[in-house]
Amino acid sequence: MPTYILGISALYHDSAAVLLCDGVIVAGVQEERFSRLKHDATLPVRSAKWCMDRVGITAADLSWVVFYEKPLRKFERILSTSVATFPRSWAAFPRHMRAWLGDKLWLRGNLCQAFGVPASKVLFCEHHLSHAASAFFASPHENAAILCVDGVGEWATTSLWRGRGTQIEPVSEVRFPHSIGLFYSAITAHLGFSVNEGEFKVMGMAAYGQPRFEAEMNKLLRLESGGGFSLDMDYFSWHWHPTQAASPKLSELLGAGRFPGTAFTPRLAAEGASESEIEVSQRFADLAASAQAQTEAAMLHLVRHAHTTVGTDALCYAGGVALNSVANNRIAAEGPFDHVWIQPAAGDAGGALGAALWAWHAVLGNPRGPAMTRTDIGRETPNATTREILDDLGARYADVGEEAPERAADDLAAGRVIGWMNGRCEWGPRALGYRSILADPRKPETRDAVNVRVKYREPFRPFAPSVVAESAATYFDIPAAAAAPSRFMLTAGGVKDGARESLGAVTHVDGTARVQVVDAASSPAYHRLISRFGEHTGVPVVLNTSFNLKGEPVVSSPVDAMASFVRSGLDLLYIDNFRVERPK
Repeated sequence: MPTYILGISALYHDSAAVLLCDGVIVAGVQEERFSRLKHDATLPVRSAKWCMDRVGITAADLSWVVFYEKPLRKFERILSTSVATFPRSWAAFPRHMRAWLGDKLWLRGNLCQAFGVPASKVLFCEHHLSHAASAFFASPHENAAILCVDGVGEWATTSLWRGRGTQIEPVSEVRFPHSIGLFYSAITAHLGFSVNEGEFKVMGMAAYGQPRFEAEMNKLLRLESGGGFSLDMDYFSWHWHPTQAASPKLSELLGAGRFPGTAFTPRLAAEGASESEIEVSQRFADLAASAQAQTEAAMLHLVRHAHTTVGTDALCYAGGVALNSVANNRIAAEGPFDHVWIQPAAGDAGGALGAALWAWHAVLGNPRGPAMTRTDIGRETPNATTREILDDLGARYADVGEEAPERAADDLAAGRVIGWMNGRCEWGPRALGYRSILADPRKPETRDAVNVRVKYREPFRPFAPSVVAESAATYFDIPAAAAAPSRFMLTAGGVKDGARESLGAVTHVDGTARVQVVDAASSPAYHRLISRFGEHTGVPVVLNTSFNLKGEPVVSSPVDAMASFVRSGLDLLYIDNFRVERPK
């Protein structure tokens, strides 16, 4: 009888469920794709039900349900930290106690009730061990150093592991409150963006600046001998304040923070702005560049220590900081590892996969299976159902059958911006050609049009290029060690000098791009689309951004896609075999 393991991550952000059958991933999806609440943190009941429905099982068929962290250890950290920082923590303490004593502390019972399994089938894996397992067991490497860097788990904020076959052994860790992830989030808040949402915006903003606040950043985050680091906690308050990440001293050091929503007009994007507006924006750009540079230096410091300590040629990497594509490119280009493998869902959602893989391999002792080469493990809709939905909505559409990729490429070559929903949705935060908005990458004005007319987001934010694998080296500088991460859009390298003019919409202001390399084996329909576009234009590259509007999760169903379509400036919508035109 098959062994089904359901992995669960929840109750902080990006909750998700993953189902394994005899160690093979059969389904995985984030709860936000059902609830339509971005970064939904609730128990992923709908996601779990969808996973089980997809393979035709019920909760009675589950062998194990595995949660991605240990709540009692996390509660220990919160309680002891509150006591250690009293009386400053007086406002945070009752808030924490209400959350934990009311719900989180009794998680085993809640899991049993939510997912319909007895307590004997529930397992708990440590947070960073879940991250480590998500990176190592999904990789092709039998021996590797494993690095996990995020905000915080139970106690660990950074951890190093040694992966061998089916076992993961701890090597070292850095503990709360010292955290690279929380450092970056504090700067994110200082720059006027939402934590756990705006970190990508800081990376985009950093390209407009210079790291002239290096001395200030060195005060905040210090690299130490032995591969560690520490923060000067006088500048931060996440360990005692209920809502704020930074103390007033941070503003004394870095200057006043940016008010959310304030126009951003640095010198490289300053058309029509006054000199005072430019000066203020440039300071924020330079702060972003300085924080990014400090993060990159810290990551290289950790990676070099990992190589020296573990002594393998492969690095497996996960945790929220592993989504920093600019730092990842430097790790691959300048770091000592020949191979770097990063979990596509490197944040908390990926913990659901790691917890399930840990149970299958490390607990049950089963051998390794195939590496994760595809991310389309999520929700899908049969064509017959899509047709019914389109008919019910009175949509204007045509069934173009298996020619959808070619027809979409023809529309892109004609200058149209399209919504592209094909097959199962992606695992993780990156749109990889299954739930994407696509456009012609050649003209800079396309970037501005998609930002303003379609995505309704900040104009300084860049878009990613997707390129067929056969042509990747023609257009982009991709480090050899980044071959695997580049398939999942997890590195941001240079656009080659001769290609920048022909890729104006996807080349960032600093000459880089967060490229996705698309191969025919793992993404056949998307590869066909890009190849056909290349036949039309001579450039086998398309502009790719996630299919969602500002503040919303990526679309999951045909209804989601239609809702985004009619509320945006998209010209056309493709849902699998259907080409949908705008309503009259």
